[in-house]
Amino acid sequence: MTTTHPTLSDPSATVPDLYPSRAATERTVPRQDPVVWGAPDAPGPFEPLDLQSFQRDGFVGVDRLLEDDEVAVYRDELDRLVADPAIRADERSIVEPQSQEIRSVFEVHRISEVFARLVRDERVVGRARQILGSDVYVHQSRINVKPGFGASGFYWHSDFETWHAEDGLPRMRTVSVSIALTENHDTNGGLMIMPGSHRTFLGCAGATPEDNYKRSLQMQDAGTPSNEALTAMASEHGIKLFTGRAGSATWFDCNCMHGSGDNITPFARSNVFIVFNSVENAAVEPFAAPVRRPEFIGARDFTPVR
Repeated sequence: MTTTHPTLSDPSATVPDLYPSRAATERTVPRQDPVVWGAPDAPGPFEPLDLQSFQRDGFVGVDRLLEDDEVAVYRDELDRLVADPAIRADERSIVEPQSQEIRSVFEVHRISEVFARLVRDERVVGRARQILGSDVYVHQSRINVKPGFGASGFYWHSDFETWHAEDGLPRMRTVSVSIALTENHDTNGGLMIMPGSHRTFLGCAGATPEDNYKRSLQMQDAGTPSNEALTAMASEHGIKLFTGRAGSATWFDCNCMHGSGDNITPFARSNVFIVFNSVENAAVEPFAAPVRRPEFIGARDFTPVR
């Protein structure tokens, strides 16, 4: 049975909860939504074959989204932000539990005009519009800093599970892009995705603690799949590890099962991460959390990117 859920603007109106999670037991639900919402021949930076790959695997790579001189600009801006004491003191900065070094800076497109221009770049937002088939807004943006010698990884998860349960995104009409600002080796904690995992939603067991975001941004707990479920998904789909030059990018569906390992090499791995959501999929109240996460993590401003 599908439950219904109140909207933000009208508590008497409801939307269906197609993807129940954070219950007593773990459960799987077949995907109820398209993967590519736009027309296959819609104009934009992606070629039709790229969209076919995205449809099949849940992700697609772009080897040279940014040229070397552009990467240098964004790397300099990342370094500037991380070194700024005011940024470190901002609640939008997340620090490593052990080293106390900055791990992520959220809402970076609002903090920095340099990264705001990247969000508006047609090579970036144009691809989001092709996949989602509509105007888009930024649900989340951040820079991830993964210095060498011990930066911790991100455990296996589906972003949509969290964005649905804790931010109130109703449908799978959201896409992420991770743009490398350093070279991605096969040893420095790169992104891993299970190809094809986007076609099944895994509803996780366990309730969402209040203010869960404060802990989950450092170490995932609520919304974490079981070892048994991860083993079954990896056995069915395999695991793809992404490597590539600085300036390369990976676009991936919101429901892909993905994660990354610790970086114990001397080689930093830093990236900028942008999440685009369709303006036709605006957030409602959280589906499985007592309160909404802060707006710098899950936006409530649905203004289209122009």
